[in-house]
Amino acid sequence: MPLSLGAEMWGPEAWLLLLFLTSFTGQSLAGELETSDLVTVVLGQDAKLPCFYRGDPEEQVGQVAWARVDANEGTRELALLNSEYGLHVSSAYKGRVEQPPPPRDPLDGSVLLRNAVQADEGEYQCRVSTFPSGSFQAQLRLRVLVPPLPSLNPGPPLEEGQGLTLAASCTAEGSPAPNVTWDTEVKGTTSSRSFTHSRSAAVTSEFHLVPSRSMNGQPLTCVVSHPGLLQNRRITHTLQVAFLTEASVRGLEDQKLWHVGREGAMLKCLSEGQPPPSYNWTRLDGPLPSGVRVEGDTLGFPPLTTEHSGIYVCHVNNEFSSRDSRVTVDVLADPQDPGKQVDLVSASVVVVGVIAALLFCLLVVVVVLMSRYHRRKAQQMTQKYEEELTLTRENSIRRLHSHHSDPRSQPEESVGLRAEGHPDSLKDNSSCSVMSEEPEGRSYSTLTTVREIETQTELLSPSSGRGEEEEDRDEGIKQAMNHFVQENGTLRAKPTGNGIYINGRGHLV
Repeated sequence: MPLSLGAEMWGPEAWLLLLFLTSFTGQSLAGELETSDLVTVVLGQDAKLPCFYRGDPEEQVGQVAWARVDANEGTRELALLNSEYGLHVSSAYKGRVEQPPPPRDPLDGSVLLRNAVQADEGEYQCRVSTFPSGSFQAQLRLRVLVPPLPSLNPGPPLEEGQGLTLAASCTAEGSPAPNVTWDTEVKGTTSSRSFTHSRSAAVTSEFHLVPSRSMNGQPLTCVVSHPGLLQNRRITHTLQVAFLTEASVRGLEDQKLWHVGREGAMLKCLSEGQPPPSYNWTRLDGPLPSGVRVEGDTLGFPPLTTEHSGIYVCHVNNEFSSRDSRVTVDVLADPQDPGKQVDLVSASVVVVGVIAALLFCLLVVVVVLMSRYHRRKAQQMTQKYEEELTLTRENSIRRLHSHHSDPRSQPEESVGLRAEGHPDSLKDNSSCSVMSEEPEGRSYSTLTTVREIETQTELLSPSSGRGEEEEDRDEGIKQAMNHFVQENGTLRAKPTGNGIYINGRGHLV
């Protein structure tokens, strides 16, 4: 009864405070407290602070007091759990501290801290008051994990041909510091830096690469690991590398199909790029023919005619670059018309025949030119020979007449001839022979001169005109001999009025 009156007078708050204060003065006689040195909880989750008394079966737990221990602020009441009056929570933790759900063991003094925040991290103390053993005390540490929220930031636009460029950066902040790595098949380099705050740490990792068209569309994944995460967090970025491949045109693989009257003929322009390229068709030698339709990368033709022959150009461009590709369309004659059908074999035969005819004509021209050349050379040699022969004859006749008019000199050859012929010839020293005197001082008889003429005629006469020249030579010698007389083995010139005669060719000597 006094206890009830005291409770009514002091109220439940004062009573709980009294029980809390008296609990710290109890003595420990038997039993022990079961708790954990470290309790780890993820930010926003409920943290269970364990405190279980294990003692004799006859013992009873009167109350359990929880307090927050801070080195700077000291001990602060958290909650008081009484076996008769229930749970009392301090105003700072109102609505956040609860008893575990039933069924609950009377010896279990654990409490739940709802929606743990980073400020809840620290040291906590549990004091259990029992009867008749007294009070027991234990201390634990609450650790609140702050899982990171990673973010990935792409780098500047990538273009083929650039040097080492930042592709992306990944940042994660948490407590404790998270671990940031990259998962990709793209070749590159990474670099990391970290920043530490009062209750957390931030880590930033960068991925650098040399852009190429093979990297376009490849995934670049940032992987963040942390003890507060059930599994690693992954953020994937798809690389976009600006490029443009060379343009090419398909549709002319079989030129024979492009004939007059064909339907459904088309040209397709092929190219790849990032951003996707646009296409434009033009005709190099004029506007596009009527009926030709442009549909993106495809150029469609109506039934083909010869007007569709020409040079077509495909223009490909995007924000990065531009490319061109041109093709020549040659529409053949209608294959259904045999008169217009092209026979490649016959054309080849005609071409070969024309080439052979040209070569033959060239050979004939060469033979004719060579023949004319040799004939001209022969005529020049003949003319030169005749001129030399004429000059030789003229000189010989002049010497002959000169010695005939001056009988004081006789050649030794003439004397020899007379001596060999008849002894009486030595007596005739008037004009038995004619002497000729060269500028060098040598003397020749008329017979020797005639023989020299014959010898020179044989040497200078070419083989091609041998017969004609021999006839001319014989005729000239015969006419020259008409002006000489042989007496006693010696040739003597016939006396004339002026010593001039006409040779067989009409030359004046």
